[in-house]
Amino acid sequence: MSPARQIRVIVGEDQAFVREGIVHVLADGGFDVVGTTADARDLVRMASAYGPDVVVADIQMPPGHADDGLQAALAIRAAQPGVGVLVLSQFLEDSYVFDLVADGAQGVGYMLKEKVGNLDMFTDAVRRVADGGSALDPDVVARLVGRKQKASLIDSLTPRGRSNAGIAHELVVSVAAVERHVTSIFDKFGLHQSADQHRRVLAVLKYLKA
Repeated sequence: MSPARQIRVIVGEDQAFVREGIVHVLADGGFDVVGTTADARDLVRMASAYGPDVVVADIQMPPGHADDGLQAALAIRAAQPGVGVLVLSQFLEDSYVFDLVADGAQGVGYMLKEKVGNLDMFTDAVRRVADGGSALDPDVVARLVGRKQKASLIDSLTPRGRSNAGIAHELVVSVAAVERHVTSIFDKFGLHQSADQHRRVLAVLKYLKA
């Protein structure tokens, strides 16, 4: 059996200390960091030249120190749809998330910078976007869902607010029965599991866009 292919990553981060920390984490996790830069324009050029599997980019980067990193990530996705992008932010900004997933959630991720220290979470997010999946920070999702108030198709569902096991205990049914019910709900909204899509992430995005 041939060895697993290393995931090739480019890192865009203007703070040298943070950038080197990310590179160190990725290298220890078995990733191949093929380039780093502190400038959003260079990030786009490097992605075109090196053909990485994933680009990890800080949202706020030179030259404008606004959302230059996010715009670079979107430009990379537009030019190279097969390249996954994981953007890092110091703040919870709803508009950044919506811009990122506007054309679909496949191969994109949004994570708060403070979570990079959670090595398992960070490296898992990189792998997921490399495989064409989605990786949205749980805190970001919780904030957006909490702010969502307008009526939608979701209102037709009975609120549970519990895990599958918790629902099973409350209703005195088996966990398998609850899982069948959850699957039925996903199917009702056309959210089908596949190798490159996670139904729970798609369900959140459908709710936010409703």
